[in-house]
Amino acid sequence: MDSLANGKAVEPPLPRNVRLLGLVSLLNDIGSEMLAPLLPEFVIGVLKGTKAQLGLIDGVGETIASLLKLWAGGASDRAGSRKWFIVVGYYVAVLARPLMSLAAVPWHVFALRAVDRVGKGVRTAPRDALIAESTPSDQHGRAFGFHRSMDHLGAALGPLAAFGFLWLFPDQLRWLFFLAIVPGIPILFLVTLGIREAPARVGTGREGEAPAEPNSPMAVAGSWSLAIFPPTFPRYLLALLIFTLGNSSDSFLLVRAKELGVGVVWLPILWLVFHLAKSAGTLVCGGWSDAVGPRPLILLGWLLYAAVYLAFGLATAAWHAWALFLVYAAFYALTEPAEKALVAAIVGPERKGLAYGWFNLTIGIAALPASLVFGWLYDRAGSMAAFGTGAVLALAAAMLLAMVTRSSPQKTTE
Repeated sequence: MDSLANGKAVEPPLPRNVRLLGLVSLLNDIGSEMLAPLLPEFVIGVLKGTKAQLGLIDGVGETIASLLKLWAGGASDRAGSRKWFIVVGYYVAVLARPLMSLAAVPWHVFALRAVDRVGKGVRTAPRDALIAESTPSDQHGRAFGFHRSMDHLGAALGPLAAFGFLWLFPDQLRWLFFLAIVPGIPILFLVTLGIREAPARVGTGREGEAPAEPNSPMAVAGSWSLAIFPPTFPRYLLALLIFTLGNSSDSFLLVRAKELGVGVVWLPILWLVFHLAKSAGTLVCGGWSDAVGPRPLILLGWLLYAAVYLAFGLATAAWHAWALFLVYAAFYALTEPAEKALVAAIVGPERKGLAYGWFNLTIGIAALPASLVFGWLYDRAGSMAAFGTGAVLALAAAMLLAMVTRSSPQKTTE
C-alpha cells in the first residue's frame, strides 16, 4: 500500500533490478540509436543497397532475435536463473555493434545486424521476466513503463550524440558507427556486477502441482508449449501477430521522412524528438495501464497506428513528417507497457520467461514478412500502397483484440 505524504498517496520506489535494468537500457539505446536513424542512409546511400535489402536486414534480424527469445525465456524458466542470459545478451550486442563501421557491402551489415539481434534475443525474455518477478503485480504497468521510458530516453540521447558528431564531422558515418562502443562499456560492468536474481522462485509448476525436475522428460517436453497457458493467451498472440504483419521496421519512416524533405543531418534530431516523446509517454501510460487495465490502451494504440500509417502514405511536406512522428510516439506510449503488462496478467505467476518468449517470438515471426513485403511494396507500388497495407492490418488486429476482450474480463490481474 502506498504511503501518504501531505494527504496524497506516494508510490513506493521501483525495485532495484527494475531501476538498474532501466539504466542499462538507457545506455544500450544511446549506442544503438546513434546508428538507427542513419542505418537506412548507410545501407542505401553509402553501400548502395535497396529498400528491399534494408527490409531484409531489419526483418531477418528481428526474426532471429525472436526465435532466440522463445528459447531463452523457456531456458531461463528451467534453469531457475535470469541473470546470465541477460549478461551474455548484452555482451554480444555491445561487442558486435561497432563492427558495422567496417562494412563494405550490404550483406556485411546484414551479418553484423544478425549478431547484434542474437544478443537481443538471448536477453530480452529473461529480462522482461525478471522485471515482472521483481515487481508487485499491481505495479507491472508502472515498472514496464519506467523501463521503456529509460529505453526511449537513451534512444533520444543517441541521435543527439550522432547529430553533434555529424555537425562537427560531416559524412563520417563509419567513425560514428565505431563510436557506438563507448556507451556500451559501462553496460558490461552493470549487468555483470549489478543484476540480482528475483527472490521469487523461477520455473515452478502450476498452483497445486509439484514442479517438474528441470531436466526431466516432462519438463523438457513442456518447456515451450502454449498449452500450459490460459486460452486467452494464444488468442492475444494471434491478434499481436496480425498487427505485427503490418508493423514494418521504423527505418522506412526515416526513408519516408527524407523523401518528404527532411535533410540527412536532421534525421537524428527527428529521431531524438520522437524518442523523447516516447520516453515521456510510456512513463505516463504505464501507470494508466495499472489503473484501467492494459487492453483498452492497446486497442486505442493500434487504432492510432492505423491512422498514422495512412497519414504517412498521404503526406506531402517535411513538416508532415515531424508532426506524424510525434503522433506515432503516442502509439508506442499507449501500447508498449500495456502489451507486456497484459502478458503478466494473463499467464499468472509461473512460466513468465516462456510467456515473454512466446510474446517476442510472435512479434519476430511477423517482423520478417512485414518488412520484406513493406519494402517490396514501397519499391514497386509506392508509399501509399505500403503504408495503407499496414493500416488495414492494424485495424484487423484491433477488431480481433476487441473480440478477445469481450470474451474475458476487462482487467485481468494475477
